[in-house]
Amino acid sequence: MFLSFYSFSQNDDDIVYSKTQEDSIYIHHYEDDQLPVKILHAEPLYIDLIRDLGARKGEKEWNVGMELVDNLKYDKYETLVEYEWAPINRLGFEVELPFVFYAPQEGVERDSIPSDKLESLKLATQWTFLVSEKMNMSMALGYINEITFSDFRDWGDPLVKGNIYNPFFVVAKRWGRNWHSLIYTGPSIEQVYKSKTFDFSYEINPSFHYMIPGTTNFVGVEFNQTIESGDFDMTIRPQMRVALADNLLVGIVAGIPIYRENERMSAFCRLIWEPGNNH
Repeated sequence: MFLSFYSFSQNDDDIVYSKTQEDSIYIHHYEDDQLPVKILHAEPLYIDLIRDLGARKGEKEWNVGMELVDNLKYDKYETLVEYEWAPINRLGFEVELPFVFYAPQEGVERDSIPSDKLESLKLATQWTFLVSEKMNMSMALGYINEITFSDFRDWGDPLVKGNIYNPFFVVAKRWGRNWHSLIYTGPSIEQVYKSKTFDFSYEINPSFHYMIPGTTNFVGVEFNQTIESGDFDMTIRPQMRVALADNLLVGIVAGIPIYRENERMSAFCRLIWEPGNNH
């Protein structure tokens, strides 16, 4: 939740809040001791979590994301809609539908690029098993299952192409009041039904953020790293998040690929709405 604090002169018999005091008040409000313990963390915008670490029962959130990726032969447009909720304390669930559309670069034949598709049906869960007030740290285990579909060109032949199994581990720590770090990591195993093959990769996604005192606005950077068949790929994603209202936020992310032969710059935007949010 985004809070505003106002400063007045003591001559008017009002309180003057320093930046440190403002931030302490905000953190205390967020980590309300009348509710189950929850630590304020800045969470990455691109590889986002299933629910807040230390999620409280009844929390829910809608996300709409849009990404543009510049490739050598085509532009890739991806949009996603996801819903997150916490049925009990510290346990979150998510349902996501990501769509992908492609547009050829000038001089490139349409048939030579990938076809548009509903990429998958993503179902996920996350359990925060550690919330430490003393260390300002949270840890969680989670699992994502993606049922992948054929593209629209071959829709129904077959309809379901395969499955992706993705267990993951998250550890996050707040350093002082404003600096945040987080690591999201785990294997990804893709099963392709037709060829009866399994492709294995491993993801390591550290992120670092600075949260503006007294708000949930932040700036930071995310490092999305993948190891697959001995090949290492990384995309650096500088990012920022701004609160538009008490329960409405927007995140903006740039993507700078390292060692990727075909992918160039990308841009991603995430709109976050938390209906009934009281934090």
